[in-house]
Amino acid sequence: MASFRSASGPRGDLPDGVRWVADADGLDQLIDELVDVEVFAVDTEFHREKTYFPQLALVQVAWKDQRVLLDPLAVEIGPFGRALVGSATVVMHAASQDLEVLDLRCGVLPERLFDTQLAAAFVGHSLPSLAALHERYLGLHLPKGDRLTDWLRRPLGADQCRYAVSDVDHLLELHQILTDELVRRGRFDWFNIECDLARRRGRVVRDPQDAWRRIKEARTLRGEQAAVARGVAAWRERRAAELDQPVRFVLSDLAVVGVAQRRPRTIEDLARIRGVDERQARGRMGEAILAAVAEGLENPVPRSDSRSYEVDRHLRPAIGLVSAWVSQLSRDLEIETSILATRADIESLLARDPDSRLATGWRADLLGQPIWQLVNGEAALAFDGRGNLILEARQIDV
Repeated sequence: MASFRSASGPRGDLPDGVRWVADADGLDQLIDELVDVEVFAVDTEFHREKTYFPQLALVQVAWKDQRVLLDPLAVEIGPFGRALVGSATVVMHAASQDLEVLDLRCGVLPERLFDTQLAAAFVGHSLPSLAALHERYLGLHLPKGDRLTDWLRRPLGADQCRYAVSDVDHLLELHQILTDELVRRGRFDWFNIECDLARRRGRVVRDPQDAWRRIKEARTLRGEQAAVARGVAAWRERRAAELDQPVRFVLSDLAVVGVAQRRPRTIEDLARIRGVDERQARGRMGEAILAAVAEGLENPVPRSDSRSYEVDRHLRPAIGLVSAWVSQLSRDLEIETSILATRADIESLLARDPDSRLATGWRADLLGQPIWQLVNGEAALAFDGRGNLILEARQIDV
């Protein structure tokens, strides 16, 4: 069997039993092995502090007694997608960002995903770290790594390789333990539905026209201010992608909101806005920002595009009451509260948002219907004498 070592990777620094893949032949052999297994674990190391798109630096893979470090700096890993879409279950922890990175490099998402963090949230843990799961279920302590380590540097040191391998070394054991627990509690189907939704969200398509919604201070803007925020944020998003820089390097959130509120018409107006420096206000960049302002003013945000559903004022007191009950249900079922329902989920249900998470699927049965029974007076909340809230049917006098 090939050693998979490479001049661009470690030289004798790999932990025992770990292989280094850094060429096309080694990658082909790795893929051929993975397409024949039922389950394998994957993790990635990447940087995105100074770029718009994440820079993939390392891929860790584990199955059976095999451990592999795949070097995406030395070999084009697009073909690895063949393993991801095979018949195997791909086990990952807190998979969202890893999925995005792999999709960008391989063009595919895993066909079958098992996220150990999400699974743990369904069996009594609050979205735990990987280290917490190792300690809770396996009695193991993961090696501490340098949070600021440079994964793009070559060759990687022994400590870096050991730390990277530890992220996948016991994932398959956790997968089996959590699967058994999910089945025992009758929640595997719920988890599987949520895991598939999370898998599909791994394909990140950033529509520049939606970029303004990711700015907290911009979400409350209305009318022309909202339109300008959308226009300027869309320009910033496109420019950041073009330069492969974080959006904040192009223009800060503070500046986007300031421009939206002031709606400048001239370079002089623009230069006086907080968060806009001289370099940004002058020259082509200033002209581009003013053009985005003008475009925003010409294209108002449709009311239907606000994606906000107002809760009837008579129902607003129910939000806090329902939130308290959801918290109690979370404790009773030992399911992370945010998995059951957030405050925003409750508000969207009461506002009759057709896309509310509580309106369909397992949440509709577990939460949606009881909430409407409560609101309609068909049920009531009461204390059980031990400080716990219970939802019980209410006798309505006719």
